[in-house]
Amino acid sequence: MTDLVLSTPPAGLILTPGASADRNDPTLVALEASLPEIAVDRLTLATTSVPNALKKIAAAAAEFAERIGADPDQIAFGGRSFGGRACSVAVAEGLPAAGLVLLSYPLHPPGKPENLRTEHLPRISIPTLFLSGDKDPFGTPIEFDEHIDAVTGPIRMEWVAGNHSPKASIPQITGVVRHFLGFSPAP
Repeated sequence: MTDLVLSTPPAGLILTPGASADRNDPTLVALEASLPEIAVDRLTLATTSVPNALKKIAAAAAEFAERIGADPDQIAFGGRSFGGRACSVAVAEGLPAAGLVLLSYPLHPPGKPENLRTEHLPRISIPTLFLSGDKDPFGTPIEFDEHIDAVTGPIRMEWVAGNHSPKASIPQITGVVRHFLGFSPAP
């Protein structure tokens, strides 16, 4: 893991929320506000079904790329928890992307480390940022160290203080994401 930064900033970023949230998740809103250089589309998935979320993400990606006049592989994807998981599965299944931003990735359900959500990771070959709270019950630093190297593309792992929703760390999160996407830290 290195100080990975995209060599070319994406033309746009699609953000997806966690399972119990919508497009107005505070972290997603803050990320959009911190990225005035690019188009950002915040989605509401309104599902906990990965197959249904994949359909919504693929449809939104096609529409977004056309709307902003970008090639599909110039779009980055990201999300919190379930939203990030769905984006990572979409990319693993062939959705073109410039990069992945996975916030509070749910490596496993809390208290069930044997139920890993890692089977698709070896099919991710694009730059990927994992950013989680250091006390997240969905995956500890030790567990991430054991499993995220399955991603075949370059990866960056960042930790902030907090749990699965590290709201106090939003300024740090937006700075790390800006840097990963190829922008200076401050908007």
